[in-house]
Amino acid sequence: MPAEDLSELGPVDFYVIEFPAGEANFTGEMAEELVKLVDAGIIRVIDVLILTKDADGEIDAMELSDVPDLGALVAIEGQLAELLAADDVVNLAAAMDPGSVAGVLVYENLWAAPFASAARRAGGQLIANGRIPIQAIIASLEADGALETEGA
Repeated sequence: MPAEDLSELGPVDFYVIEFPAGEANFTGEMAEELVKLVDAGIIRVIDVLILTKDADGEIDAMELSDVPDLGALVAIEGQLAELLAADDVVNLAAAMDPGSVAGVLVYENLWAAPFASAARRAGGQLIANGRIPIQAIIASLEADGALETEGA
């Protein structure tokens, strides 16, 4: 990425999606949805890795370019920056169960880039961010619904 573009960079996030051994499908519906997000200009994929963790805890990392049949992912493979280092791989794989396979996706939130750039130009900096697990939101909404039902 050219240096002049760095000032316009949006927030960068990552996902690690784990599959049980033998059940990983990186080229199906999940890949098609990822390509739709890229094509719509919502995200820019920066890096993708496929991690395997054997029963003894040994980790192997594979770049997307090493995957024999990319399917829909071929559309984004040539644009990757390959940002993750060996230490990153070890840290990300720590959460994996032995015998599993995981896909790691590092992406820029293009939809948020104009806001993030404006915040930086105003002298601000992002000092924290986070995610609320969908299960927590569902539980909260269900609890609110139960309270409303009891009060009726």
